[in-house]
Amino acid sequence: MVQEFLKLFEEYYTIPLYLFTWIIAVVRYRTYFDTVLKYFPIFIIYTFFTELLGYFVKHSNEFQFFAEEHYSWHNVIIYNIYSIVSFLFFYYIYWTILKSVQYKKWVTYATATALLGYVISMFLQDPFHSNLYYADLAASIFLLIIIGLYFKEKREEPKTYPMTQNLLFWISVGLFIFHLFFPFIFLAAYEAPGFYAEYRLHKLLMVLIVLMYTLFIVGFLAGKRKAFR
Repeated sequence: MVQEFLKLFEEYYTIPLYLFTWIIAVVRYRTYFDTVLKYFPIFIIYTFFTELLGYFVKHSNEFQFFAEEHYSWHNVIIYNIYSIVSFLFFYYIYWTILKSVQYKKWVTYATATALLGYVISMFLQDPFHSNLYYADLAASIFLLIIIGLYFKEKREEPKTYPMTQNLLFWISVGLFIFHLFFPFIFLAAYEAPGFYAEYRLHKLLMVLIVLMYTLFIVGFLAGKRKAFR
């Protein structure tokens, strides 16, 4: 079992990064415990366990979902559920934090449209054996737009505290960079696997995850309660 975990952390180095980020988030919880990000540590540990379960489903016979041998390693249903939960979580955060009534309406419309996209994708793609990458693409675009609205509001506000002391600023930067590329990488994995393999897009995805969570950690360490918004 020890060797299994060592192999896990060596090949999937993002998994211990999730755990490390969660520890930092818990240690620094007092700086944002009464904000809209108060559930963020739960989301991070959910990410950790999702990736952990995904690894064991793929590599261990004891955790497989399907009896058929050619489907035994399939774990995408875990990630499809995770995608829906994560997008809803971040949509809720920005819906709560945005001040403009019009912007809040746009977030509501984006949320409803993204959910409709996932429902439609489940009829066109098998969610047990394929990532719902078209729905992910639409949801990512909506999230990028919403983050853009948040940055626009922040730019127009009086600068009472430096943006670098605002935890949500760092989280927004990390999310924005990641979602600029994430859906297209998944799209390439299914629609252009040769291109995906030739240009090692999986490694790019891992680098993007590391960058995003590094920015989260910077935010937790640099963030101050009075600067949050």
